[in-house]
Amino acid sequence: MGERLSGKIAVITGGAAGIGRAFAERFAAEGADIAVADLAGAEAVEETVRGLGRRAFSAKLDVSNPGDVAAFGRQVQAALGEADILVNNAGIYPLKPFEEISYEEWKRIFAINVDSQFLMAKAFVPGMKAKKWGRIINMTSATFWLNSQHFVHYVSTKAANIGFTRALAGELGEFGITVNAIAPSVVKTATSDASPLAEMFEAIAQTQAIKRLQTPADLTGAAVFLASDDSAFLTGQTIPVDGGAVRN
Repeated sequence: MGERLSGKIAVITGGAAGIGRAFAERFAAEGADIAVADLAGAEAVEETVRGLGRRAFSAKLDVSNPGDVAAFGRQVQAALGEADILVNNAGIYPLKPFEEISYEEWKRIFAINVDSQFLMAKAFVPGMKAKKWGRIINMTSATFWLNSQHFVHYVSTKAANIGFTRALAGELGEFGITVNAIAPSVVKTATSDASPLAEMFEAIAQTQAIKRLQTPADLTGAAVFLASDDSAFLTGQTIPVDGGAVRN
């Protein structure tokens, strides 16, 4: 690994496991200090990050709760300093036919998948503005472009993530802050392995140009690029990192 993120402080939501953990460990290998927000404990991630010679901080919180997120922002600043990079990775993906989705569940998935991105940006954008430098990476999904069954609520949140990315980029560009999104295909993690999606893994892989199931490691290169100076003139974009599932 190089040192493309040397001296930077990265905040990653949902960073205790899966995709978020892969981001945290790769960013640390590239020189960044890491702060993780997750409902689960991230002690193992902290240990790995420190083993790479970087500072680490984590907190258990609900990223859709305004008070929790505001407190987390203050904690990160006290522990590590003002954040340079924000990765809005936390999200859920329940599989359910439209007729069975209650309004309460609709609101819950929007709170976790959409409200959290807004709240985290509110917490960390002021510090980025002060530095005149920042990178925000929002996770969306290739399902936005695909024929995704039983995902009405999820795909709707992923569309909102893309809209948020585009609109926020327009407001923050003058401050040296870029805002981009990554759209994966289905990613093999412990969570997806335990979901109904596991039954569809092989069929999903066969729709891709690269006919194997995606892993968290497949996303880290694009994330480092978007978090570094290499992407300084790229903003407001959604990049499908999906093995060619979406070929527009």
